[in-house]
Order: sequence, then structure tokens, then C-alpha cells
Amino acid sequence: MVENLVIVESPAKAKTIEKFLGDNFLVKSSFGHIRDLDKKNFGIDIKNNFQPKYIVSVDKKKVVTELKKLAKEAKIVWIASDEDREGEAIAWHLFEELKLKKENTRRIVFHEITKEAILKAVDNPRDIDNNLVNAQQARRILDRLVGFEVSPVLWKKVKPSLSAGRVQSVSVRLIVEREREIIAFKSKSFYKIVAHFLVTDKDGSNKVLKSELPKRFDTKEETLKFLESCKNAEYHIDDIVKKPSIRRPAAPFTTSTLQQEASRKLGFSVSQTMSVAQRLYEAGNITYMRTDSVNLSELALGAAKKEIIDLHGEDYVKIRKYTTKSKGAQEAHEAIRPTYLNKVKVEGESNEKRLYDLIWKRTIASQMSDALLEKTNIKISISTNEEKFVATGEMIKFEGFLKVYLESNDDEEQKQEQSLLPQVNVGDKVENEYIKAVQNFTLRPPRFTEASLVKKLEELGIGRPSTYAPTITTVQNRGYVIKESRDGVQRQYEVLNLVDNTIEEEINTQITGAENKKLFPSDIGMVVTDFLVEHFSNIMNYNFTAEVEKEFDEIALGNLIWHEMLGKFYFPFHENVEKTLETSERSNGERILGDDPKTGKVILVRIGRYGPMAQLGKSVEGDEDEKPKFASLHRDQHLETITLEEAIDLFKLPRDLGLYEDKKVIVAIGRFGPYVRHDGKFSSLQKDVDDPMTIDLERAIVLIEEKREKDRLKHIKSFEEDAEIEVLNGRWGPYVSYQKENYRLAKDIDPKELSYEDCLKIIKDGPQKKKKFVAAKKTTTAKKKAPAKKKVAAKKTVTKKKKTVAKKKE
Repeated sequence: MVENLVIVESPAKAKTIEKFLGDNFLVKSSFGHIRDLDKKNFGIDIKNNFQPKYIVSVDKKKVVTELKKLAKEAKIVWIASDEDREGEAIAWHLFEELKLKKENTRRIVFHEITKEAILKAVDNPRDIDNNLVNAQQARRILDRLVGFEVSPVLWKKVKPSLSAGRVQSVSVRLIVEREREIIAFKSKSFYKIVAHFLVTDKDGSNKVLKSELPKRFDTKEETLKFLESCKNAEYHIDDIVKKPSIRRPAAPFTTSTLQQEASRKLGFSVSQTMSVAQRLYEAGNITYMRTDSVNLSELALGAAKKEIIDLHGEDYVKIRKYTTKSKGAQEAHEAIRPTYLNKVKVEGESNEKRLYDLIWKRTIASQMSDALLEKTNIKISISTNEEKFVATGEMIKFEGFLKVYLESNDDEEQKQEQSLLPQVNVGDKVENEYIKAVQNFTLRPPRFTEASLVKKLEELGIGRPSTYAPTITTVQNRGYVIKESRDGVQRQYEVLNLVDNTIEEEINTQITGAENKKLFPSDIGMVVTDFLVEHFSNIMNYNFTAEVEKEFDEIALGNLIWHEMLGKFYFPFHENVEKTLETSERSNGERILGDDPKTGKVILVRIGRYGPMAQLGKSVEGDEDEKPKFASLHRDQHLETITLEEAIDLFKLPRDLGLYEDKKVIVAIGRFGPYVRHDGKFSSLQKDVDDPMTIDLERAIVLIEEKREKDRLKHIKSFEEDAEIEVLNGRWGPYVSYQKENYRLAKDIDPKELSYEDCLKIIKDGPQKKKKFVAAKKTTTAKKKAPAKKKVAAKKTVTKKKKTVAKKKE
């Protein structure tokens, strides 16, 4: 007999909580959501106020069966899922599916996994908040309706297997619009002028006073004219202005700011940040990591004050109560912080330690004194010119919170360096060491990183803390957005130096436009976005999406009835879906580039079955000989930017490079990039080294031989008894390969010593997952052909097999 059954979402959380409760508490995990909307008929009864139809997920049936059994035996069932809407929905699903009774069910919440918080929660149980459940339910149903109704439209009008999502599609639109701003951007050059002056110190030594002309010149002629005017000029200190300034610490972390700062300081992706934070939370090291709140509890403020005094002294303490600016701030009540502020470091893997250190420093710094600075501006007059050079410096009078932490900035690379300035007085004459004019170029709008996209979504009021990471992951998984780094290109720039009254000109080179882990829209992402903006302007509207989020908030507060909100959206939306299916044209991003000079046939680019491609000519009805030619675009080519000349080059492939070992060597481009084909085998061209348009036979032979050597090293052993059995070297060590299945070897096995019989035993004892899935599919097929009575039996068989697979996965 179980006296108290506690149900949480994750096994890690269960282990931590078990430590704090007595022997009469049994803690079990639901492994997240136990059920979801049925996929038949959307899983929603639209005519009956959008009533959802939920089913238990196949992989959760065993968990639910176990929890039902334990819940029947328990005197009290405590549901301890997370305190946000998603957690409240999990609690409600458990209550419904386990058929719990209100009199012996307790809902408890906490935002940190500490003994004090858990025991306090047990002493203060509450009912399941149906308003929060309805808010989550409304979001889930609305997203299902949008996805299930718009996706088939995309299949018919754009390309099969596409999908749409309410928040995801709007996120892709942001990236697409930014890309088009970049494509349309025309960089302009200008000249920035800096000067070094020498100041004689009291001891007779020279100090450098670095300064800059506030004015920018658009042309080289204007710049030269200014430099000419500076010849034989005298320079004096014209004005000195000293201003005290204050720098204040950033607020404690919310989900969004943690994702941004972890990206900038640690190089984490958004999903990686949330995964690491989840582990820290479940281990009891930090408070709940999905929150819009910047508030800290009185207990945390007291602990922060003590820690700061112990480490740095009372002068460094300044207790602050931050208020949440976000209008849609949800039900979480505290910022992300360490559960125990006197715990400077935690145990765990490297990323957990690094993220915890960031959270600890940010929390402590938020309660520390302001940094006191002194900014100095020195103006230097030019005797031959009305312009003035300006030297700027900054001195830290009291470091305050800067002793612990300084928030990063997305534009850090563009920040001016500010340094200490030499001692000077108004009227002092200074000697000119040199004046340098450097050609600069206006910068295009920056592409989004994952973190800056989260920041933009938050600014627009789109999404909530729990949705940022899955949204960004989804748009990449769907192929609408690609995250990658790209090399910059070389660019020349001019430098004009005025030294000893002589102007010297030089040409330098720089690498510009390099991208590090930025988000790029794919061609299909751009085509889908254009189609959705044209035909579904409401769901692609930023303000509309933000308004929907506010309505969810109103439902959570009990101010709005969820199914009325859905009805107001759905019925006009559904009419638009029907209209789009009937009246809209197919959209494949087609763009006509011009005519082929050789054949006179039209050349265009569009989305094809396997992605973006170029097309030479068009099909002529009744003329089977008049068939168009097709060529895939290179990875770095795009529908909107490819030129006619570049497209013509694509049709020069495949190229016949000649013979090697009496067999043809062909270079071409496939779905996975450019390659060399010889004797039925393929060798990839090296990125940034080989160009399929210029590669010669000699270089192709090198690639062929390199691939052969790699294959030789991969191959360890084969057997005459069965050629399909091979011992190979892989990325994670040696393994046995047989009929497209791989069987890993134990570390103590020498792969060279394996016999044929040894391999058979390894194959027999090893997992064969694929075969089990195939068997299940065959049973399903048989089920469809069988009479009604046999259908049930077949269905049971499939369920059993699926359960077996799920069990092995667990």
C-alpha cells in the first residue's frame, strides 16, 4: 500500500525530490505529457465548441498503466508538475487519465527544487487551475488547426511534404525579410579620420593622445582636401569636459535573456541552453528556467546581500527590486537564479558548470552597487581648419558590479575602444604624430543569430518562454532555415596617411562579410513565406500573432472563454483556406533569368521536387523531343540572387574529364554537392578548394585515390563464407556490418582477430530494430486486407510490437 504517490514530469526531477521526502512518499515520473490530440479529424470536435479528443501516446501506455495501479493503491496523490501552463496541463491530463478523485488529489507547485520549497509546497497544496489549463489547451488546439489546415494547401500549391505553424511561420518571415534587406542593401564607402598627437609629460616623456574627427567624408577628394589643409597646421587643446557617469547592472535572467547571454558568452544554441538549464533545475541548482519575471524573492535578496558582503564588503551592496516590463509576463514568479547563492560552483559536466557560473554572476551582480565612471572628452583645434579632433576616455572611479559581471552586447565588435587619456590642460600645444584617413564601408543589416531572433520575437510579443527554443529548432528541422557559418570575402580599402606634411596612399585588404552561426532562409523557406503572406496575411501578421498571445494570457487569467476565442479566429480562417485551395495559383518561386545565347531557349529557376533548380527550355505539347533540361543549384546559389551567366554554367555539367584506368571520369553536382564519378564510385569535391567547373583530370584522380585509401582504412576484414558480413572501422570505432545493419563491438574485442563464427554470434545477439518495424508494418497491411474480425487481432499484434520497441527504447 502506497501512502503518498508524487508524480513529476522527469526521472531526474523525481530522484532529486525523493531525497527531501520521507519513506512514506513514492516519487514517480510521467515522462512529460502522457497524452495528446488524436490525429484523426484533427482530434478536435469543431462543431462542439472545439472540444478536444485526447489519446494516450503509444510510448506512454506502459507508464500510464503503472501510474493508474499506484494511484489506486495510494491514500493521497500529489501532482507536482511544473508551475507554468504546460505543467498545469500535464497535471490536468494526469488527473483525467488516471481517473483521480478530487478528495485525495493534491496539486503542488514550486519554482526551485530545494527541501524548503518542496516541504512548503506539500504544506500548501492547491487545486488544478483550469484557467491555465484552458490557456494551454487553446494554444495547442489553435496550433493544430493552423498546421493541419494550412499544410495541405502548401502540399497542393507549393511542394509535397511541407508544413506550416502559427509561430514558426512568422519566425521564418522575420529571417526572410532580413535576408531581402541584405540582398537589396548597397554598401557605400566613407572615410574615417583618426589622429595621434604627442603630449609631453612632466618627466619629459611623450604620451600618445588618440583622437578622431567626428565628421565623415563621402569621397576621396573631400578627404584629400581636408588632409591638405592640415599640412603645417598647429594643434592645441581647445576644451576638456569631464562628466561623471553611472553604469547599472542588468536584471537577473529571464528565459529570453539567459538564451541571449549564453549564446554571446558561451556559444550555446537556444535549445542547448534550455537543455543544460533543465538539468541544473532538476538537480536542484537553479530555480525554474521558463520565466518572464525579473523578480527575486526576499529570501534570495537576503542571501545575495550576505554573499556580496562576505566576498567584497558592504560598499558593494545595493539591493534592487526589478519589475517585469513584458506585458504578457506569465505565471512564473521569480527570475532564474541559483537556489543557494552561497554555492559558487556546482558539480556536473562542463556546460552545466559554465551556465551555472553565468547565472550566479548575473544574480549577484544585479544586487551590487553601480559602477562609477568618469568620461572625459578632449577637443583639439586645428589652426588651418574649423574642424576639431575629439579624444574620448573613460576612467572607472568605483567598479561596483563590474567586479563580478558585465553584460555582453550583440554589437560588441563595433564598440569604440575607450582608454585612459594623458594629462593635458586647455591651451596646451600638442604635436601631430600622424593623421590617417581609412576608407570604411556602411554595414548591411546583421543576420539573426538564434539569440537575436529570440530577442526580436520577445520584442514583438510573439511566443512565450516555453516556445522560443522549440520554435527555432522546428524551423531548422523543417529545412526553412539553415544555421551555418560562412567565410567572408576579400575587399580592398584605401588608407591615406599624413606624416611629416606628406600624404602617402596605400591599398590594403580585409576580410568582410564573415558569418558565424547565423540563420539563413532556404529557398523553399522564402517561397513558402511569400505564399503564406499573400494568402494568409492574418496568421503571418506580427501584430496578429502578438494579439493571440495576449488572448491566451487573458484566458489564463479567466477573463476570456477559450472556445469563443478559437471560434472568432477559426471560421474566417477556414473560409480563407477553402478559397485559397480553389482560386490560388501554384507557387514555386519561378524566376525567368533570360535566354540561352546558344539555343535561344528560356532559362529560369524554380523549386523542383528535390529543391531549387535551373531549367533550360520548356515542354512543348505534342513534341516529345522538346524536353527541358534541369540542373540543381549549388549550395551557395539562391533563386533570388543567381544570375543568367551562373545558371548557364550549371548546364555545362556533368563534365567528362577523360579516362583513368580506361574508365570515364565525370564531374557533376548531386543532392549532396559536387562529386567525381569513376567506375561506379563517387568522391566528393572539397569545399572551398575544388570548383566543379574548373577541376581537371589530374585533381580528380587525386580525389579518387584519396577516397580509395579512406575505404581501405575503413575495411578491416571480410569473409569468403558470406561477402555481406564485413568488419569495418567507423566514426565511433570498429563494428560488424551485415545487410545494412551495424553491430558495435565491445572495447575488449580485437576486430582483426574476429572469426566468421564470432561475427555470426555478434549479429545473432545484437539488436535488429529495423526488422521489427518492418514486421509491424506488414501486420498492419495484412490487417487492412483481412475481414472485420481479423482486423482487431491484427491491430492488437501491432500494438504489442510497438510496445516492445518502446520498452527497448526506454
